[in-house]
Amino acid sequence: MRSARTLVLGVGNILLSDEGAGVHAMQYLQQHEAMAPPAEFRAVRFLDAGTLSFTLAADIELASCLIVFDAAQLNAAPGHVRSFVGEDMDRFLTFGQRSVHEVGLADLMDIARLTGHLPQRRALIGIQPEALGWGGQPADAVMAALPVAAEMGLSLMRSWLPPREPVRDQQGRPRKGDARAAPL
Repeated sequence: MRSARTLVLGVGNILLSDEGAGVHAMQYLQQHEAMAPPAEFRAVRFLDAGTLSFTLAADIELASCLIVFDAAQLNAAPGHVRSFVGEDMDRFLTFGQRSVHEVGLADLMDIARLTGHLPQRRALIGIQPEALGWGGQPADAVMAALPVAAEMGLSLMRSWLPPREPVRDQQGRPRKGDARAAPL
């Protein structure tokens, strides 16, 4: 069975309303069975990264695929969701509007890059916050964005899977009726 070591990080402080959007989005993806990661991703690890720490460097270095959910300044309406994939993530963390936790996340990516373990497949899924003050729940606009962000993460995981091999009969031909079979 094909597998990938995928790390899904939820970044943020859940005590500061929308600041915890990344953690809430990661938990939404993890807890909703209808959105469960594909079976091919046997080694998906969901991790509440809190407000980041250098101790996460080892987890990132072990991942071949990395998805980070975080509140991000997107200069958009509250609840707007945007993904930054691969080098776009790197540029956003280095030159763009940056994540609310830009120093820690950018530093973690630099550590992985310098040690030669930067996940080849990586993405930041940012959610525009409305309020960053004390509060246990995100604003309504950010709550409404959680399923959208989670679906983006799931779509990325699916797109990173290698193509499926068709099921073959004893002669090595694609089995008829197999949706994965290539046309003959």
